[in-house]
Amino acid sequence: MTITIDARALLIEGIQEGLAQGTLEIGEAVRRLRVEVTGLHQTQFAKMCKISVRTLVHIEHGEGNQTLKSLNSVFKPFGLKMGVVRIRRDFS
Repeated sequence: MTITIDARALLIEGIQEGLAQGTLEIGEAVRRLRVEVTGLHQTQFAKMCKISVRTLVHIEHGEGNQTLKSLNSVFKPFGLKMGVVRIRRDFS
């Protein structure tokens, strides 16, 4: 699977926006980044990120209480890291 640099950047940006707006869960974001941007299987991606496959599976399924270190490990290949954002309030 090969995508252009521009397409890759747009995918990452769209996923980043979904996370920031709260319309995309962390696990789904990680799975989409892994599949759509890298095209890697879980085993390959986990090895690249230096985490266990089990940890990656838990992250992608939103299970467990993952460490900040593990989450940053899976976002790092995409130039992303976990951060603090202001809570959006619905005033309707």
